[in-house]
Amino acid sequence: MKRDPLSILVIEPDARVAADLYDYLESCGHSVEAALDGLSGFGMASSGQFDVILLDWDLPRLDGLALLQRLRLDARSMVPVVMWTSRNELSDKICGFESGLDDYLIKPVSFAEIEVRLRARVVRKLQSSVPRGILSLGDVVFNLSTMEVRRGERPIMLSRIGRRLLELLMRESPHVVTRERLARAVWGESLPGTDLLRSHIYILRRALELPSEAALLHTVSGIGYRMHALDP
Repeated sequence: MKRDPLSILVIEPDARVAADLYDYLESCGHSVEAALDGLSGFGMASSGQFDVILLDWDLPRLDGLALLQRLRLDARSMVPVVMWTSRNELSDKICGFESGLDDYLIKPVSFAEIEVRLRARVVRKLQSSVPRGILSLGDVVFNLSTMEVRRGERPIMLSRIGRRLLELLMRESPHVVTRERLARAVWGESLPGTDLLRSHIYILRRALELPSEAALLHTVSGIGYRMHALDP
């Protein structure tokens, strides 16, 4: 099956690794540009000309997390960003996703998997942009046309992955959604480790449920998760 080429920005401080990635992704038919430091990478990333960005965390001049935050807040860019890094702590993953990251790959990882994950991010972005109406559960309202989520009068800011998980959980409420089904809804066939889904659920729950608010997102031990609003 013929697949459309992507415009990819690789931000990687190791010139040899960047060159190898460049060659591999070009051999897959993609258009690729590369930056070796954070400031240069930010300037290129904020241009709006790329379909997806592959970003290393440990960059000179501006680290990857700061670059991501500036891209989301200052440049207001929602281009999909995939972090690939040797940092494997859950706290790092959570920090990245809360800053607007779309995917997280831990080195070492094959170039073939990188290409699949980059393409998957772009596909998910296109799918999430299709208007599909409004979902409501208790006092949570999810406008699928504008991608706005509110709980009562409180706006809720979610990443693209958080919105995809919320949509599936709200559609299936009050039924349980298995961990595997949730993971496939976000990552397709390139399933990540269990920690990655768990970190996204943690972020989603923290965004949906303030200490003064009733719990909506429930863990079903050994199976998955469900959303359920208790009757008043």
